[in-house]
Amino acid sequence: MKKGKVFWSILKRTNTDKIAAGFGLYFLASALFIMIMEPGIHRYGEAVWYCFSVVTTIGFGDITAVTVLGRTATVILGIYGVIVLAIIPGIVVSYYMEIVKIRAKESAEEFLYKLEHLEEMSKTELKELSEQAKKWKFK
Repeated sequence: MKKGKVFWSILKRTNTDKIAAGFGLYFLASALFIMIMEPGIHRYGEAVWYCFSVVTTIGFGDITAVTVLGRTATVILGIYGVIVLAIIPGIVVSYYMEIVKIRAKESAEEFLYKLEHLEEMSKTELKELSEQAKKWKFK
């Protein structure tokens, strides 16, 4: 559950939640449009199933678009889906890597600060610093 909250937090901070919401609305609107335009799709659930198979690039083939407008909507939905499903993980990973870099830099700066002020440290603090240096040595 915590990972889901972290993921959602990253989506909000990077405004990727708006991209996902926009895609969700477009997906549902496309399903409605395809249900109206395609003679072989009679229920909204079938249209959503068809759009799902297009977006995920699975393409089961159990339902197909036969009209020009239906096929055009399918192509647009497929391209949009591939782009959005590639962008969101890229943004999330990039954001996470930046956080990791910042934390590593802060940790290194703190370590260097301690090294510059060794004479002010107690024996226990020196021992902790020594242990930390030994751990970093093998990474």
